[in-house]
Amino acid sequence: MSRRHTQDDTARVPRARSGTIGSRWERTGTEPVTARSALKLRLVLSVIGLLVFVLGTVLFAVWAGAVRQHDVPDPTQLTVLAVICGVLALFAAVDLVVVLLRLARERARRT
Repeated sequence: MSRRHTQDDTARVPRARSGTIGSRWERTGTEPVTARSALKLRLVLSVIGLLVFVLGTVLFAVWAGAVRQHDVPDPTQLTVLAVICGVLALFAAVDLVVVLLRLARERARRT
């Protein structure tokens, strides 16, 4: 016989989780309610990733412009690498913004 949720079951579900999606379901993991990510580490990794991928984008784009059609690697391959690095740089930039916003929100809570 399957157990159905009753009105009494919902009273025991902790609703203090942050976020709008996660607050609907009961916590099933063992992580603490106040679990936090390592934002300073993410900040450092985002900055390093952003610098590396922007540099890679520029490097591959310049290299693609300098080679001839029959060289190896050809300009198409280098352009694809430049686009991939550009997309990864965009992801790193978005992550950097998210981390900075979370750090600012954390600082605002402390004061």
